[in-house]
Amino acid sequence: MTMNYTEYKYIDGEMFEIFLLGGAAWLKANIQKVNDLNVFPIPDGDTGDNMYLTILGGIREMQREDSPLLWRKAEALSRGMLLAARGNSGVILSQLFAGLCAALREKERVTLQELTEAFNAGVERAYETVVTPVEGTILTVARESTQLLRFSDEDTTLGEYADYMLEVMHDSLANTPELLDVLKEAGVVDSGGAGLYMIAEGVAGVVNGEKKAVQSSAEESGVAAEPAAAAPKMDLSLFTADSRLEFGYCTEFLLRLMHAKTDVEHFDEKVIIDYLSTIGDSIVCFKDDTIVKVHVHTMTPSKAMEFCQQFGEFLTLKIENMMLQHNNHVIQLAEKQETADPAAEGSQDELLLRHTEKRESSIPVVKKKRSKYATCVVTNGQGIIDIFREMGADEILVGGQGKNPSAQDFMDCFDRLNADAIFVFPNNANIVMAAEQAASLYKDSKVYVIPSRSLGQAYTAMSMLDISFDTAEEVRDNFIANMEYAETGMVCKACREYESMEFTVSEDDYLGISRNQLMSASADKVEALGDLCDKMGIEDRGIATVIYGEGITDEDRDKTRRLFAEKWKDKEFYEIEGQQELYDIIVILE
Repeated sequence: MTMNYTEYKYIDGEMFEIFLLGGAAWLKANIQKVNDLNVFPIPDGDTGDNMYLTILGGIREMQREDSPLLWRKAEALSRGMLLAARGNSGVILSQLFAGLCAALREKERVTLQELTEAFNAGVERAYETVVTPVEGTILTVARESTQLLRFSDEDTTLGEYADYMLEVMHDSLANTPELLDVLKEAGVVDSGGAGLYMIAEGVAGVVNGEKKAVQSSAEESGVAAEPAAAAPKMDLSLFTADSRLEFGYCTEFLLRLMHAKTDVEHFDEKVIIDYLSTIGDSIVCFKDDTIVKVHVHTMTPSKAMEFCQQFGEFLTLKIENMMLQHNNHVIQLAEKQETADPAAEGSQDELLLRHTEKRESSIPVVKKKRSKYATCVVTNGQGIIDIFREMGADEILVGGQGKNPSAQDFMDCFDRLNADAIFVFPNNANIVMAAEQAASLYKDSKVYVIPSRSLGQAYTAMSMLDISFDTAEEVRDNFIANMEYAETGMVCKACREYESMEFTVSEDDYLGISRNQLMSASADKVEALGDLCDKMGIEDRGIATVIYGEGITDEDRDKTRRLFAEKWKDKEFYEIEGQQELYDIIVILE
């Protein structure tokens, strides 16, 4: 029997979870539609993926919360979304829900008027998060929707509320091109706003008992629980009475700080970090309100538990034998290699897969010796990765357009670096906010997010790497000053037709883009590169570095060399086999 919530006049914890499952499920079903709303006709749309992975992280955390109370479910959802947030749209979405959920604190259920007030609190927090809010985006759709949801009539039902919410959100989304010229020129609505609308549409579908929406909600519940259910079975025979425990235990728990045991409001998790550093490594520890999340690899998990219990009580607890996990993992990898397709070995997809398996497995990560400074660079393409390592990058976080790291990915990276000050190069405007959110959550190091929005900025800054300054602020300022010497352009194939006042693009054309502006279009990628360099002001530059993507041919290389030899022979010309996926050619002008 399909449940119908249309006549209800309140929302409790159970309903909150069911509605969010429906919203996430409907967003998932429409991910590609949201992705396709990219401004330029290039295959880099990932807004739908980012928003879905963000809300899914929240749902997984919410489903682990045993309490049915609304505020406890909301608190778990918010915590999960903050850590899972990726991409600007995902970070903004996480902040919308963070503000909304904070307004629900201590409430077992809320009226629709109270729900609207919570929505408004979410919008305020999201606007505060964005340094320079831009109208015509997800922010506008959220703000205008909540401003119009002013219900003073206590007889208003949840069905009426949901229908009106969809109506005003639809109108707001349809108006985004009128507020942002780049959307109007491309003939699309804002992708982040569209993602938010899909979530709302899924919620409304469940409220109204629509069979398709309820079915999607049920399926999403299964998807969210899948990682735990799909965990491979451990072969206990791989750790015998004669085995030796080399790696210790992976120990994880959530600790609820207790007023009877400590000063909860002023508790500093560094007390726990300092102690855990004496008994283990791979430490992750951060405080979220009254909950402390702890992860440590140690030979003596009982000591970690005993120490932490003096401050509170455990909400969850997991201890795993890492030697047993390691032995099982080795066997599983061997089985995969036996069945692997040799032709696929060494591809970029395979490299990323290996990276993911390594990051998500429980093989212990040896924490580096504490250092004064460390750098983290976000990029992809094995050739580019190798270049940054040669330049001195301490960690490479594999990511980029279409593969945005989450806040948790950044925090795991910070933990591995183990430095007093960490400098992060996001190298993409859509990754900066997730890096900044992770930096604000991370307490074990001072994290400086260098606002690099292109590969060239990080390339130039790292090529002049200088950590001899007395303070971290001086190192940061030097990085920022040096990266301004570079201009970056990208050439890739169009994924759809496109027409503007300056360009008429077919699906077979190649586009040149710099500073998020379309600057050239041609049926030939090298011609597109040449026009792009002209528009970028190559005449006023002295050095040109061309980075070839994985699909480049020898003919393309020869044409590129001839272009620079004939047209710009006075420039220093360098080539790199970057092996990046999305862009056929990247050019850095210095």
